[in-house]
Amino acid sequence: MTDQPSPKPELDDAALAFAAQVFESARSGDAERLTDLLGRGLPANIRNHNGDSLLMLTSYHGHLDASRVLLEHGADPQLRNDKGQSPLAGAAFKGNLAMARLLLDHGADVESASPDGKTALMMAAMFNRSDIVELLLERGADPSQADMNGVTPLAAAQAMGARDTPKLLTEAVAACS
Repeated sequence: MTDQPSPKPELDDAALAFAAQVFESARSGDAERLTDLLGRGLPANIRNHNGDSLLMLTSYHGHLDASRVLLEHGADPQLRNDKGQSPLAGAAFKGNLAMARLLLDHGADVESASPDGKTALMMAAMFNRSDIVELLLERGADPSQADMNGVTPLAAAQAMGARDTPKLLTEAVAACS
């Protein structure tokens, strides 16, 4: 006799509507509602159909208070979505220095890379986010770490036509030599 895997329970319309509201609370930065829900037992690391965690949504949309609430309730700053993107890389892409600092202060790995090897430093460098490049370097990001194609943060910044970050990265690489 073969054991059949038990089917996953289907969510009813009310459960799906509630889930949609929870993720909308994250997207809109409703820290008060998230605090209430987390206090009632909502897992801090639940994810939507794209693998986006509540923290990914709050941090990407720039909601510091809501992100802080989630982190204080155990949200994992390293939890990636289905594309392999991390909250820190999203903050670097968006240019949100305060969010990058908050994530790093709560355990985000400054060197963590996506499946293709891109780091938050590369994202910040490519989009000329000088203040975030400086923060990441201060926190130990390796300016010479290359992605899977051998592209370094400096090369990525130059390829994207960034004006300010190439100088910062050139200085950082020289200081490491």
